[in-house]
Amino acid sequence: MSAGLGRRGLLIAGAGLALAACSKSQPLTASRTPPLDTERLKAQVNALAVRAAPGVLGFALMNLESGEFWDRLGDRRFPMMSAFKLALGCAALSEVDAGRLSLAETLTLRDEDLSPPLSPIADAWPGRTAYTVDELFTAALKDSDNTAADVLMKRIGGPGAVSGWLQDKKIDEVRVDRYERELGPDALGMASFRAAWKGSAAFSAAMATVPPAKRHAATLAYMADPRDTATPRGMLGLLRKLDTGELISPASTRKLLATLQQTLRGADRIAAGLPKGATFAHKAGTSNTDQGLTAAFNDVGIFTLADRRSYAIAAFLTGSTASERDRAALFADLGRSAVRSVG
Repeated sequence: MSAGLGRRGLLIAGAGLALAACSKSQPLTASRTPPLDTERLKAQVNALAVRAAPGVLGFALMNLESGEFWDRLGDRRFPMMSAFKLALGCAALSEVDAGRLSLAETLTLRDEDLSPPLSPIADAWPGRTAYTVDELFTAALKDSDNTAADVLMKRIGGPGAVSGWLQDKKIDEVRVDRYERELGPDALGMASFRAAWKGSAAFSAAMATVPPAKRHAATLAYMADPRDTATPRGMLGLLRKLDTGELISPASTRKLLATLQQTLRGADRIAAGLPKGATFAHKAGTSNTDQGLTAAFNDVGIFTLADRRSYAIAAFLTGSTASERDRAALFADLGRSAVRSVG
C-alpha cells in the first residue's frame, strides 16, 4: 500500500485543491519532506527529451505528501496504450465497492470477445473459456492482457462507463474511448479484429497484408487522435486521488496497488532507475513498432522509497524511432533523475 494512505491525517487543508490549481513553483501544502529540486529536474529531463528526439517526451513528478509537482509538456495529450488499464482497474473496483460487481463472478469468453496481442487468454482460447472477474482483473493489470481488459471493461459498461467514472471523479485529462480490439487494429490501418488473428504470429501476418504506406498513415493518425489519451498532469491527478483514497475503498486501493507492484511489464523502464528498497506500483503502455516508428511508450505509477516517501510519476513518449532497448534506458534515466530531485 502507498504511504499516502497512512499519511492522510498529516495533510493540511490545502491538500484537497484540484491539481489544475497547482503552481509549479509553490507546493499546495506544508510538507515534512524536502521540496523537489526543480532546477535539477528540469535540466536533466530536458536533456533526456533531446536524447529522445524525434520522439516527443512528456513527464511529470509529484510529491504525494505536499502536492508539489513539476512537469514537462504536462498539458499535452499522449496516446496511453495499456496505461489506460490503470483507470480501468479503478473503475472496475469502484463497481465492486458499490456491490454491482463481484470478484467471484465467472465470465465466459466467446470468439468475438478475443483481442489482439498481448493476450495469453486469447492464446489459450478455446482450450479455456471461463474466468472469474478477479482473474481478469489480475491478468489485465499485472500481465497487461488485452482480452482480459476488454472483457472486464465490457462487463462494467464499456469505454463510456470508464470515461463517465473518470468525469465523475473530476479527472478530466484522461480519456478512455475504445476497446483494445478496436484501438490496436485502428492504429495500424487494419480491419476490425477477428479471432483468426489471435496470437502474435497470426496478428503480424494480418498486419503485413496492409500496405506499408497505409499502416504509416494510420500510425500518424493514431498519434494525433485525442481519443484514448492522457496528459502527464492528468495522470498525476488520477494517481494522487488514488493515493489519498478519493477513488475507491481502502481495501480496493490496497488490492490495486499490490497488483501493480507485481507486474513485470516495464520492469526495465522507470523501475530500473529506482534505488534498492523502493517499491513501484505502475502500469506501462506500449504500441507496436512499425517501420521503425513507435507511437507510444509509457510508464505511470507511484514509487515509494525505503523511508516511505511516495511520489507519483508519469512518463509518455510518442513518435520514437529509437530501439526498445534505448527507449527503456531513457525511462530508467528518468527514474534516476526523479530520485535525485527528491533529496
